[in-house]
Amino acid sequence: MQAQRYLMEHGDESLRLDIKTDNEVTARQATWAGIAPGMRVADIGCGSGKTTSKLGELVQPGGTALGIDIAEQRVAFGREHYQNEYVNFLHRDARPPMTDLGAFDFVWVRFLLEYHRANSYDLVQNISDIVEPGGTLVLIDLDYNCLTHFGHSDRMDRALAAIMKSLEGRANFDPYVGRKLYSYLYDMGYQDISVEVGAHHQIFGALKHADDFNWTKKVEVGARFSGYDFAEYENGFEEFLDEFRTFFAHPRRFTYTPIIAVRGRKP
Repeated sequence: MQAQRYLMEHGDESLRLDIKTDNEVTARQATWAGIAPGMRVADIGCGSGKTTSKLGELVQPGGTALGIDIAEQRVAFGREHYQNEYVNFLHRDARPPMTDLGAFDFVWVRFLLEYHRANSYDLVQNISDIVEPGGTLVLIDLDYNCLTHFGHSDRMDRALAAIMKSLEGRANFDPYVGRKLYSYLYDMGYQDISVEVGAHHQIFGALKHADDFNWTKKVEVGARFSGYDFAEYENGFEEFLDEFRTFFAHPRRFTYTPIIAVRGRKP
């Protein structure tokens, strides 16, 4: 199976993922989805491992959590910072069959499907094979990803839309995958499906360090990789980057991103 270049790959990516992950949000989402002590949990696309660690805490006593990621760097980071007697990590591509790992009571897929525009449904089907009958599959992702700002210039608005459109083809990225998640579980016959919609990013006023670091890296890495020519800007990408930083640092700026969470029980 052909490897796919991860859009956000850079030297600080494990750190970016770790900084932007909020354990309180993870706990709230997982509790809503029905996590409980004693469960065997799989975190698919586990990133830095911070979320896996929190899920592992939530299934105590008696439960375990396994974080799975395609990136060796992320798995190494997770092992160094979060592995313990009930949390482990595995370097693994989630696209081929994973049934050799056994069945899990609770399978968590957050912020993974956005990187698989052309094959996200097939990926969910494959992940579903490791969900225990009667177990829970949780899909969580963004909608209108990176596209909801106010207070920026018209040319920046055009550039952001063009960047995301370019990434759909160049990087198999899906800015709108959140709206698809319910239909995925419905089409696979999952039962007791529930949906929650909220705001993942809600940024206004003074800029927090975590938001500054996260969004600066998104633009520095993702927008640069997009292949877009930044025709609106005389000095190309660097001028766009300067304008974005100025806009994003200003307390008048308003940015939000919808997040859609879907849970279902495997029949």
